Amino acid sequence: MQITVKIKLQPKKEQSKLLKAVMSEYIRLVNQIVSDFVSANAHLKYSSKNVAANLPSAVKNQAIRDAKSIFAKFKKAVKASAKLKPEEQKEIKVPTLKKPVVIWNNQNYSLKGNVLSFPVIMGSKSQRLEIEAILTNYQQERLIGKLGSLRITQKSGKYIAQIAVEATEQPNKADKIMGVDLGLKVPAVVATESGKTKFFGNGIQNKFIKRKHRSVRRKLGKLKKLAAIRKRHDKEQRWMKDQDHKISRQVVNFAKENNVAIIRLEQLSGIRQTARTSRKNEKNLHTWSFYRLAQYIEYKSLLAGIKVEYVNPKYTSQKCSVCGELNKANDRKYKCGCGYKTHRDRLGAINIISATMIDGNSLSA
Repeated sequence: MQITVKIKLQPKKEQSKLLKAVMSEYIRLVNQIVSDFVSANAHLKYSSKNVAANLPSAVKNQAIRDAKSIFAKFKKAVKASAKLKPEEQKEIKVPTLKKPVVIWNNQNYSLKGNVLSFPVIMGSKSQRLEIEAILTNYQQERLIGKLGSLRITQKSGKYIAQIAVEATEQPNKADKIMGVDLGLKVPAVVATESGKTKFFGNGIQNKFIKRKHRSVRRKLGKLKKLAAIRKRHDKEQRWMKDQDHKISRQVVNFAKENNVAIIRLEQLSGIRQTARTSRKNEKNLHTWSFYRLAQYIEYKSLLAGIKVEYVNPKYTSQKCSVCGELNKANDRKYKCGCGYKTHRDRLGAINIISATMIDGNSLSA
């Protein structure tokens, strides 16, 4: 699995100006090549030698690859639109890069200590630019082994380096299985085979924050302040991602503390149709990324040497884990005729442990 490590950069004033110029040139080149491809309705045989840009050869080649990818997506969208009825067809606009970005492949940059080095054009020659990077212990631990491409972006005047890393599985001598139930009121409930349970996240706080952002965006919409609406949306997304990172880290730490070798999660396809929620929570259900939280749990588990498996969530919140009878819970309270009582989401996590896996196997089989 490939993960992305984000690093804050601290360029000096002149370095910042140079980076900004490199990004502008990269975006211009990609958009120009895409425009040429669209005009010719085909990939043209471009190389670093026959495209004009104030960029090193390796960066030119990367721009060509990006342009090919963008053009391929455009052609696919046009082809899909052509299959629709005339009244359903929409004009497919040519995609263009707008946000500041530039990419180097893994053979054209280096990270030594806290110094990131990569080639740029200075004057008329290709020279290496060395910029100070802020690295935490967590980032240093992840930047070991084979590194992938380097992407530098700019947002709110700050430069961020994004380095792709191939995550390698760590050895794990643990032997227990843990189930994880994802939801809105409680983002993640975990249960081990021994019945040890823990609840992670604050669903009430999450809903409050999301309602607050929606309310502000609604007011901004009436004032037609589109830039402010996008800014508010980005702020909400950053907050949601941060919550998912924190919850996934807590889930994996709990697994490590309890000698868990396998974490089992619900199959994510159709979760919005099968998730248990009330009508008032419907907006939150369709804007909360269960997939992202599951992905964060998966890649953090991989780094910890813990395997992740996906199971069919059918009846996990209804099946009694003692006698097997199906019962519907009353809000969060689950009660079976055999006398068994528990929290509904805890029941889901317990049943996920022995639920049928996507490949048809199960713990009890």
